[in-house]
Amino acid sequence: MGGNPEYGGQGMPKLLTVAFEEMLYATNTSFALYPALNTGAALLLDHHATDAIKRTYLPRMYAGEWLGSMCLTEPHCGTDLGLIKTRAVPNVDGDTYAITGSKIWITGGEHDMVDNIVHLVLAKLPDAPEGTRGISLFLVPKRKVGADGEAGEPNSVVCGGLEHKMGIKGSATCVMHFEAAEGMLIGEPHQGLAAMFTMMNYERLSIGIQGLGLGEVAYQSAMDFARERLQSRAPNGPAAPDRPADPILVHPDVRRMALNVRAWNEGGRAFAAFVAQQLDRVKFHPEEGVRDEAQALVALLTPVAKAFLTDRGFDATVEAQQVYGGNGYCVEWGAEQYVRDARIAMIYEGTNGIQAMDLVGRKLFRNRGAYVTCLLALIRGDLETLDKQEVSDFKQAVQQEAERLGRVTDELLERADGRPEELGAAAVDYLNLTGHVVYAWLWLKMAIAAQAGLDGQGTAGERFYRSKLAVGRHFINRMLPRTEALERQIRAGAKPLMTMDDEDFMFTG
Repeated sequence: MGGNPEYGGQGMPKLLTVAFEEMLYATNTSFALYPALNTGAALLLDHHATDAIKRTYLPRMYAGEWLGSMCLTEPHCGTDLGLIKTRAVPNVDGDTYAITGSKIWITGGEHDMVDNIVHLVLAKLPDAPEGTRGISLFLVPKRKVGADGEAGEPNSVVCGGLEHKMGIKGSATCVMHFEAAEGMLIGEPHQGLAAMFTMMNYERLSIGIQGLGLGEVAYQSAMDFARERLQSRAPNGPAAPDRPADPILVHPDVRRMALNVRAWNEGGRAFAAFVAQQLDRVKFHPEEGVRDEAQALVALLTPVAKAFLTDRGFDATVEAQQVYGGNGYCVEWGAEQYVRDARIAMIYEGTNGIQAMDLVGRKLFRNRGAYVTCLLALIRGDLETLDKQEVSDFKQAVQQEAERLGRVTDELLERADGRPEELGAAAVDYLNLTGHVVYAWLWLKMAIAAQAGLDGQGTAGERFYRSKLAVGRHFINRMLPRTEALERQIRAGAKPLMTMDDEDFMFTG
């Protein structure tokens, strides 16, 4: 949908494609991972490959005749890609390279659903400098592609085994061996990691949407159950006196769980749409200043989108599972699969702890909070122009949380000068604080829109708008106060974490 029209894509905006992706993940996460990886691989090639490679590969990938994969991790290294051992040696033809090495946890690395698999592989040339500065990127097809653009003889790419996983069991996660496989350099030598980040950043938002999609399908399924399951009576008397008991949705605790899940889902959907909107502005807006502001927001919020959406998506599936009681633990009801499928999203494409370290290190400390200042300026700008008294409770909450984020940011930057461990100690809590504040801001924007709908539409859409305001107030009043604890945790600093020696962790009692 979002592919380059020059090669057969539809050129649709990101704002539209994220909505479609959520539906894919909600419907079948294992299947959705194949086109998701393919979309990221196609995006990378469109940005960094030669015109000849794009003409050969992109039409087939957009059509789903060939699918892409991303090959980074090796048995001895995960996040620290500077340690990779996969090698690329120039072939005598001067155009291709012999790629040798092993990669693990490769989603869609081997299957027979398409005619060819397009592996994007990180490897090091013979003259590569040490560390991440020496990484190059190569396109290695499962089957070699001839001059006619057709997939021909097999390349020296072998699946060494399938990973046996907790969830997403319909997604083939493979150990891949490259045995002098023929590959083509993508981009410049030793610049492969920068090129790969084009795909990785796309996948980070996509995996965030995986959490959102699973949270949504878990909610819808749990509500079907809650309307049908009869247990006890409502606190204020029978809600269905003609039946032996009331549906469990009458009980305050069940409503608490349902509203928690729904508030995370609807806030997350607005968040994903906001990040997508900024990506569209970066790509399409005619004014340089707008593009620069949008790029700053994308840089700041990409790790938040990956980590916060997947953390909250997992929370949503667990809480929705709880609505079923014992039935939720049994396979035939389906709720446990949503939990298992959601759990991996917090791990791959960089664990959520790594996303938090990226946020406080690269996106906060390195530029002394400039990206956060940009975000807070937008939030405060909205607060200054707000004039709807009906949603003043939302406004007051957002004002308080914007002040909190600004205060915590300044304190953390000051404390981290000369003490880098302070960033690591605060990272996850700071990311969660940022996520809560952004969700609160977006709930304010949704509340304004919902109130405007009530004011101007009469009875048309009234239930939708009133429900939106009710869910938003649940978030503001019962979920947002968690930021107070997050601030205290961040202020506690690194000392409680760093006091014990490594050996001390081996002794319990």
